[in-house]
Amino acid sequence: MHGKIRLCDMLPGERGRVFSLSEKSSIFERLRDLGLIKGTRVECVMKSPLGDPTAYLIRGALIALRRDDAKYVLIERMG
Repeated sequence: MHGKIRLCDMLPGERGRVFSLSEKSSIFERLRDLGLIKGTRVECVMKSPLGDPTAYLIRGALIALRRDDAKYVLIERMG
C-alpha cells in the first residue's frame, strides 16, 4: 500500500522514504543530523512493548525515537 504516513505510525516491517520533515519541531536539526532528510530510506524494525520508543533503520544505523519526535517526519510508503 502506497501513501503518506507519519514515521511514528509505521508498523514493524514497513519501509518507506522520508517525504518531509516539519521545521516547526523543536528537534528539527537533531532529526536532520540523524539522516532524516527527503529521500532517505527508513524501515521500522521494532516497537517497544509499550509502543514507545520505536527502533528504525536509518542509513545503516538502528535509531530509537520517541513517538513525540517521530511524529514530525512524513514518510512515503514503499511497496
